[in-house]
Amino acid sequence: MPRRIRRRRLDGWTDPHLLFRAHHTESTHVVWLDGGSDATSGISVIAAAHAGSELLTADVAAGTITSAWPAASDRPTLTRAAGVDDVFDALGARLAEHRAEESEGSDPSGPLGWYGWFGYELGAGLVGVPAAETNTPDAAFLWVDRAVVFDHAARTAALVWLGGDERDGDHDGDAASEAWARELAEVWASARAGAGPAGSAPAVPAEPPTSARPDPQSAPAPAPTARWRHDAATYSRLIGECQQAIHRGDAYQLCLTNRVDVDVTPDPASTYLALRASSPTHHGGYLRFGEHALLSASPELFLHVSHDGVVSTKPMKGTRPRHADPVEDRRLRRELLESDKERAENLMIVDLMRNDLGRIAELGTVRVPSLLAVEEYPHVHQLVSTVRARLRHPLTALDAVRSAFPAGSMTGTPKHSAMRILHGLEAGPRGVYSGAFGYLAVDGSLDLAMVIRSIVLGPDGASIGTGGGITALSIAEEEVEETRIKARALLAVLGATGA
Repeated sequence: MPRRIRRRRLDGWTDPHLLFRAHHTESTHVVWLDGGSDATSGISVIAAAHAGSELLTADVAAGTITSAWPAASDRPTLTRAAGVDDVFDALGARLAEHRAEESEGSDPSGPLGWYGWFGYELGAGLVGVPAAETNTPDAAFLWVDRAVVFDHAARTAALVWLGGDERDGDHDGDAASEAWARELAEVWASARAGAGPAGSAPAVPAEPPTSARPDPQSAPAPAPTARWRHDAATYSRLIGECQQAIHRGDAYQLCLTNRVDVDVTPDPASTYLALRASSPTHHGGYLRFGEHALLSASPELFLHVSHDGVVSTKPMKGTRPRHADPVEDRRLRRELLESDKERAENLMIVDLMRNDLGRIAELGTVRVPSLLAVEEYPHVHQLVSTVRARLRHPLTALDAVRSAFPAGSMTGTPKHSAMRILHGLEAGPRGVYSGAFGYLAVDGSLDLAMVIRSIVLGPDGASIGTGGGITALSIAEEEVEETRIKARALLAVLGATGA
């Protein structure tokens, strides 16, 4: 018997970051899928772990899945042997168990289910290519059955939760949810009271990361140094090796990546708020799971599946920097749109994504409604296309992920060969970077963004991934500079030198 999604409209409107500041900056297991401070469409979702929240993580190298209940000290952590396919089976089983009916009322129910990320090395396991061992979970998902959902188009917000299973007489679960709803309503009222007119955000800058705040009693600490896995000369040489592979016919395009490590352990919440202020986007995300956190200003949708089975992906390939001079900025935009290299790069990934979706789509439904459009972000112009299809019965949103992950925009073409070549060149793991993050919902929907323009925090410090698509027409100096441009805003948030 399906469970019913309950919802309660909150009074008025306020920006999601005010609720986050008021209630979640100290939470150690919390998710915020962030539609952006200037969003006029889409949703934002904020949720934190409670005693019934499971955290599922996977370690590809060890071949294990671990289930933990981070807010319930009386529940044991369970680890079992498992392969990559078992990760998807475990996620799918929980979704099926909690399959929900439509919500009460006429408003959208809001997505409840698994929130987290798939790392790149999990994708290597899916494709069947070698992968380096990582120091972050290869998949990490928190079970979210209570959330605050913001509708940016309607400028409304609601508390949304899964009602108890009447077959099991889950009255305790319903009572706990009611208590949660009352608490959040009070927090919401307080956040609105301090927000100013119409619940708007106060005109103050975001707080800097804790580690970057000056101590008046001591001399300023030196800025941390960014350590690039491959310096400019090495990265240029690797570009040459990619082009040799392309000339041999082993690949058509290779998404060569680099990694930057910074020895800092800043406060995750204030660091994300600073990133959000400097790099606004409509696919942002803050996912903190204990000692690991993903802070993302991603501009790229990887995969969206609607509750009625429409699948969309928006590969983003082709980049030019923004410029303060409007005339020069328009020239760079035009240069991007007219570049044979960038257009070819985008078209190759569109073809790959059409093939990936074709394996799980109804016959004849794969189409490209938008091709080679330019989207503008604070730091870059991007060339973006859209591929859409309808999911074939009885396949699910998780089948779409299995078919398309990792995204072709982060691998190259053909995918299997490209990933094998890149494993030999990159000399280390990508980790969460170039994976995907978002939600898998009990109503059958899914929304995953690419893990790009992101900071990953862990016990060993902070890391940033950056890269670009290499083709036969690539110019090494330009590709090196593109990786610097993509990393620059992230390194600035960390206060690091060497960008």
